Amino acid sequence: MIYSDTYQDTICAVATPQGMGGIAVVRVSGPQAIDIVAHRWQGSPLQDMTSHTAHLGRVIDSQGRLLDEVVLTLYRGPHSFTGEDVIEISCHGSVWIQQQLLATLIDAGCRMATGGEFTRRAVASRRMDLSQAEAVADIIAAQSQASARVALNQMRGGLSRELDALRERLLHFVALMELELDFSEEDVEFADRTKVTALAQEIEQIIGGLADSFQAGNAIKGGVPVAIVGQTNAGKSTLLNALLHDDRALVSDIHGTTRDVIEDTITMGGTLFRLIDTAGIRHSDDVIETMGIERSFRKLDEAQIVLWVIDGTAPLADIEKFSQQILPHCQEKHLLAVVNKTDLADVQPVEALLGRLMPSHADVIAISARDEKDVQRLQQRIIEAAALPQVDDDTVIVTNARHYEALTHAHQAISRALNGLQSGLTGDLISQDIRECLYYLGTITGQITTDDILGEIFAHFCIGK
Repeated sequence: MIYSDTYQDTICAVATPQGMGGIAVVRVSGPQAIDIVAHRWQGSPLQDMTSHTAHLGRVIDSQGRLLDEVVLTLYRGPHSFTGEDVIEISCHGSVWIQQQLLATLIDAGCRMATGGEFTRRAVASRRMDLSQAEAVADIIAAQSQASARVALNQMRGGLSRELDALRERLLHFVALMELELDFSEEDVEFADRTKVTALAQEIEQIIGGLADSFQAGNAIKGGVPVAIVGQTNAGKSTLLNALLHDDRALVSDIHGTTRDVIEDTITMGGTLFRLIDTAGIRHSDDVIETMGIERSFRKLDEAQIVLWVIDGTAPLADIEKFSQQILPHCQEKHLLAVVNKTDLADVQPVEALLGRLMPSHADVIAISARDEKDVQRLQQRIIEAAALPQVDDDTVIVTNARHYEALTHAHQAISRALNGLQSGLTGDLISQDIRECLYYLGTITGQITTDDILGEIFAHFCIGK
């Protein structure tokens, strides 16, 4: 592991969001945290304070002038977030007070923290591994109950425990293979190939399952993409507004009003969805509208769920003709045909037509987007179409692209080892594949890493975390 075991300097930063608020928290961490803050503190002696206690006092500047009355909380290392002595100063949320507090701490010997440096120090002091550190950023960015739960479980070590168990079994595996090599001249077999093959198969299934969970995890973390498509004036923008309960998109009786993609997010059933309202699809000589229609098809191809909005008052022949443009793009997607404008016409003939046209995996629902009739029922269908796993406090789902890439490589390596066992390869070649599998699993938790990887990961963290 390429980390510094200790840091010699002491850092500080505002840990709360930028701007004015009721309270701001300034965090200080490092070997001189207590001594530096003591020079700017008026209250109970810092050196005598018990860890994990809060104290009311005052902070002064270098001239002895009062800056603010604050609450100071002390966490003595190694029992702190970073593993070092940490002090958190809760001051009033004035931007000026925050700036002056940082300035006086820097003047006393601190330096400004870089993005993610507190968490990086937590990793360096073994307070958490790299996958747990990445989960800290995911918790901060979580926009739904499901994404928060997955990130929290990862931060508490859920993924790490899975990988540690795999690592132990792989180490035992490779030890057996290499011990067999040491005694190859004596014709002693320490590894029963049948049992070892069964072990390799089990490990391959576990790693494959973790890798396969990334598709669901990516949707939970970033939101399930839902494309709203259809002909002009079918009511796509009205439906978007109804789902969001907001006038997000411009609505008009004029054909071709929406010329570009409009995206917004909504949480339904604890899951984040990315709703994508697209330009109405029709033949047009307008260059700008044509570009918007091209984007509509791109978003249609990228979506996981497609809401095909159909004007319930349109001629059946037009709907059938248009279906030939839409349905080829929806073969492997969750397709919901939304027959709109039930407030204006009897849509049963349209529903009957769709029953003949639609693939077996698709569904049909009739609504009135303008009156928001049956929109709630449509929301439930969207949630069901997402088909995401039930997330609880113990659910381990991969949401990080870096982890997915490493698991994919690890799965390929264990698959090669399994094929080698089944085809009778020598233990040294099988052992090499197992070690490669161990390597890639180690890059996830940080047993194996580089400063470049660390820099890339923590560059995306906010300052103060």
